[in-house]
Amino acid sequence: MDIRSIYPVLQVAEPESAGDYFVENFAFERTFSADWYVSLRHGVHELAFLHHAHPTIPEGFRRTVTGILVNIEVDDATVEYERLVRAGLTVLLELRDEPFGQRHFILEGPEGIAVDVIEEIPPAPEYALAFTS
Repeated sequence: MDIRSIYPVLQVAEPESAGDYFVENFAFERTFSADWYVSLRHGVHELAFLHHAHPTIPEGFRRTVTGILVNIEVDDATVEYERLVRAGLTVLLELRDEPFGQRHFILEGPEGIAVDVIEEIPPAPEYALAFTS
């Protein structure tokens, strides 16, 4: 099988405003925009939002997302933290270093989506062997 792309499509109540959040704060570009679907791209990375009640969604699955964490890896989490705090975004988890090899913080994104902004750092010795590459 030859996979050309794989990306999440998050079911939300307001696809346009969810898309705006990632365009305005993380420099995504819109590749398609309608009142029921918004597709975004940042380099090779894609993210899309679909209205939760759209008829292409099977009955029983027409609901907004919950418990979604979108990870965005960056070169410098400290710089991004300062920039996004200055922009007035709501921080759910303050910038911190984790022993498993991340400097990160978590923002409150649109519609209950959490956005984890991550910089890879060297892991503590007890985690180093868990990495396969």
